Amino acid sequence: MDDGGDFDRSVMAAILTAAGKIETSGPPRGGFWITDPFDGLTHPDHRAVQSRFAVAAPLVRTIVAGQFATTHLPMLLDLQSTDDIRDMVHRTVQALVEGQVVGFPTETVYALAAHSLRPDAVAKLMQIQSDWGSTPILSVRSGEAAEDFLHGSSPIVRRLSRRCWPGPLILRTQCDWKQSAASRLPAETMRAVCGGDDQIAFRVVDQRVLGQVHRYLAAPLVLATAETLPETETGDPCSDPVDASGTAFPTNAKSIARRCGDSVPLLLDDGPTRYGGCCSVVQVKDHHWQLIRQGVIERDAMSQFVKPVIALVCTGNTCRSPMAEVLLRHLVQQRYGSDDLVQIVSAGVAAGMGSAASPQAVEVMSDRGLDLTEHGSRMLDDALVASADLILTMTRGHRSAILAAWPDLHDRVHTLRRDGGDIADPVGMPVECYVQCADQIQQELSAWLDALGDDFFPVEAKT
Repeated sequence: MDDGGDFDRSVMAAILTAAGKIETSGPPRGGFWITDPFDGLTHPDHRAVQSRFAVAAPLVRTIVAGQFATTHLPMLLDLQSTDDIRDMVHRTVQALVEGQVVGFPTETVYALAAHSLRPDAVAKLMQIQSDWGSTPILSVRSGEAAEDFLHGSSPIVRRLSRRCWPGPLILRTQCDWKQSAASRLPAETMRAVCGGDDQIAFRVVDQRVLGQVHRYLAAPLVLATAETLPETETGDPCSDPVDASGTAFPTNAKSIARRCGDSVPLLLDDGPTRYGGCCSVVQVKDHHWQLIRQGVIERDAMSQFVKPVIALVCTGNTCRSPMAEVLLRHLVQQRYGSDDLVQIVSAGVAAGMGSAASPQAVEVMSDRGLDLTEHGSRMLDDALVASADLILTMTRGHRSAILAAWPDLHDRVHTLRRDGGDIADPVGMPVECYVQCADQIQQELSAWLDALGDDFFPVEAKT
C-alpha cells in the first residue's frame, strides 16, 4: 500500500473487532493509523485508534515497506493511557485465575507472574524462564501477609521485612514448614520456588497495579525475572541496565516482550520502571545475613537495615532513659567488642524536644566514665516505634501508654524490669537515688542481653 492509498477498511475493522480493541462504527477522520507499541513504526498519514481500555491487539500490526506485516507479541495493557486502571486490573486478575502467565511492571524491573495456586500456570512460567538461570520468587501483597509465610524466621528476617517492604528487596530464607503458609501451596509451586537449600525467596512489590491485583487474590504470585546477558538475540548491545555481574534486566515493556515473544499472552505496560535497576537480594540464615546481589539498596544501607534498634523509654527523657541508653551502649561494647551492632536510642512518652539530661544523671554517668552532656530529649513517635525491634519502658504505666497508642506492638514493648515491676523515678531526689536507679537499670539491662542472645545481633556472612 502506498502512502496515499485507501486501506481495506472492512479487513481492518474485522481484525480490530476480533481483538476486542475498538467499536467499529466508522473510521476516524483520515483513516486508521496502525502502531507497533514497541518499535514505534507508524503509517505517516493516519491517526491512532484508541481503545477505551487501552488494550493493544494480540497481533501487533506494522506498516513496513508498503506491506501489512503481522508479528506475534503479547496483548498490551497500557496503564499510562488512563486514570482509572480498574478494568485492566480485573482483566489481569481473570487471566491469572484462568492460569495464564502475565507480564508485570515492578518498581525495579519487568517480571512474569503466575498464580501460585495454579500449578499449570507455574509450569508454563518455569518453561518460559528455564534458560534465565534464576529461581522464581513468591510475591505477597504486604509485609503483614508475609508474616504468615515467614513464621518462625530469625529476627533479621522480621526486621528487614518491616523496614524494607514494600520495596526493592528480595529476601531468601528458610521457613518453619509446620507453621508457614507456604506449606499450603501446591507441591508443584513449592518445587518451583524452593532453591536447592530449601530456601524460599519473598518479595513485596511497591507498584500500583501489582498491589491492586494482590487485593483480589488470596494466595501469592510466583514471579520470575528475565535476566539475560547484556546482548540481544541478534548480537546487538542491550539497552537494559546491567549489574556488576554483567546481567541485564528488563526495565520497560519492550524488553520483556522481546525476550518472551508470544509465550506470554498478556503484558502490562506502565512505562520505564521507577528505579530502572534490579532488586537487592539478601540471604538470611539464623543471625547471619549475606548480600547476594547489590541492587537498588546498596551494601551500606543494608548494613543499617539489618541492625536492631532498642529504644529505652521513660516520661520526660531526661533521667532514667538517657542513663539506660548510655549504660546499654557500654554493656554491648564490653560484651561484643563493639557498640555498632545495635542502634540504641531513648525517648519519653511526654517529653519536650531538646532538653538536656538532668545534672544528677550527668554526674552519675560521668562517675562511670560515660558522657550524657550532649543528650537532647525527644518524644516517642511513629517513626521510632516503627523502626524499633525492642522497646523497654521504665514502668508499667509507660508500657500501657505505648500500647494504647500503638496496640499492635505487644510483642515488642516490655518493661525494663523482667519481673514486670517499675524503675522508680529519681527526679527531685538526691544524687544517691540516681546511683541506686542506675545500678538497677544496669542490672536489668544485663539480664535483657542474656535473654536476647546472639541471634538478636546480625553477623554478615563471608562470601
